Amino acid sequence: MGSRVLSQWEEIAAADPMHSTRYAERFRKLAAEGQDIFGEARMIDAMLRRGSRVLDAGCGAGRLGGYLHRAGHEVVGVDVDPVLIDAAELDFPGPRWLVDDLAQLDLPGQGVAAGFDVVLCAGNVMGFVAVSTRRDVLAGFARHIAPDGRVVVGFGSGRGYEFDAFLADAESAGLHPDILLSTWDLRPFTPQSDFLVAVFSRAA
Repeated sequence: MGSRVLSQWEEIAAADPMHSTRYAERFRKLAAEGQDIFGEARMIDAMLRRGSRVLDAGCGAGRLGGYLHRAGHEVVGVDVDPVLIDAAELDFPGPRWLVDDLAQLDLPGQGVAAGFDVVLCAGNVMGFVAVSTRRDVLAGFARHIAPDGRVVVGFGSGRGYEFDAFLADAESAGLHPDILLSTWDLRPFTPQSDFLVAVFSRAA
């Protein structure tokens, strides 16, 4: 692991040791104020049968995986940041929360079967992985879905990852785009969109 490439998130957290704690507290505050912090998870829930298997990739402090667990799904959440995983375990008990690098993801190697019905990657996670590992991350998502499973990725523009480059990387990783949206409430994607929600299946 000594040669592992650090994600951009890890570099930010190393430069500011309180960064992750503030991030977790921000969502706790929003939830306490009654703000809706689960919109992405509601979309995923609508795509699934009860009791489906969900991989929350880059799960952060667990808000989406926690919601999906309460909705009756089997959830595994993975994040590279141990501070955020600690927050997820505290605030959203139930799912299996793991500290791991998405670029080296091998859940079967940790005793967790692949074959997920959905891999969810929200919260601008793709803008925080190391540039050199983007295709590795996407290939890992493709490896972990069931034959009829789907990968759902959402992130905004202006984060150093152009949408066209992302879609090309996804294709090279074995993912076929089924639907491109501009919001989590299902508005269509256009060339002017500043946010992308892409739903992929495994390429034939």
